[in-house]
Amino acid sequence: MPRQFTDRARAGQALAKKLEHLRGRNLLVLGLPRGGLPVAYEVAHALGAPLDLLNVRKLGVPWHEELAMGAIGAGGVRVLNNDVVMSMGITKAVIEETAAVQQAELDRRERVYRNGRAAPAIRGRTVVLVDDGIATGATVRAAIAVVRAHEPAAIILAVPVVQQTVAAELRPDVDELVAVVTPADLIAIGTWYDHFEQLTDSEVQRLLALSGAARDGVARADATTASHAGDYVATQRQ
Repeated sequence: MPRQFTDRARAGQALAKKLEHLRGRNLLVLGLPRGGLPVAYEVAHALGAPLDLLNVRKLGVPWHEELAMGAIGAGGVRVLNNDVVMSMGITKAVIEETAAVQQAELDRRERVYRNGRAAPAIRGRTVVLVDDGIATGATVRAAIAVVRAHEPAAIILAVPVVQQTVAAELRPDVDELVAVVTPADLIAIGTWYDHFEQLTDSEVQRLLALSGAARDGVARADATTASHAGDYVATQRQ
């Protein structure tokens, strides 16, 4: 099977072309960290929209971490994939233990990524929710629930690749779902990329710093951070 995207940056550029009809609206682009941020960065840059992040955490099956039994988000949001829970015989105790571990990581990321900066206002805005791909949909369902609670004008779910059946299941939950490709057999998100490395916290911070400087019209918010962020984006685009 041919790979569709060179890397997340190129995937974001391809996705942005499908979102041109949103230009001029009161937009807010929210990337799901970590992998969704490079994709969201390209979308926000192309549409001239502000970029921020939305922290959610997948609840992986302990003995099969890549398989999502659910997800959690800010404000106590929890979404469970009941089919996985039932078929794998997952107990309530396992769910609670896994959720506690992921809640601690979610809280840590909020502290590290925001560094005291307030979360963006969502109410009345068109939110473009971006990830690097969707397999089961558990994580993005939690993200949608978090955004919906803040009363946006609309939620646009935008991804480079999403499993065809999952896309059909998610469409009723959002105002619009935009994808570059919707394969019948996804296999794994990483198989659609030539380069699909894990991002670090510092790379997330650099992308947010770079987008923040551009949005506010500041030539250099922080010389070192912005420079490193530029190096990272340039590498992604090669």
